[in-house]
Amino acid sequence: MLRTIVIILLVLFLLGALPSWPYSAHWGYYPSGGLGFLLIVVIVLIVADII
Repeated sequence: MLRTIVIILLVLFLLGALPSWPYSAHWGYYPSGGLGFLLIVVIVLIVADII
């Protein structure tokens, strides 16, 4: 149950970090890239049954 909640939250954070608003256009893809990397790490840990 906790795994599902963590994955859903990370996906929502990833979508929220995309630079789609004018004030965040100069951020580049750094915020979404970092959250995407974190999402991949969490998914690998879940598949490896560590978490």
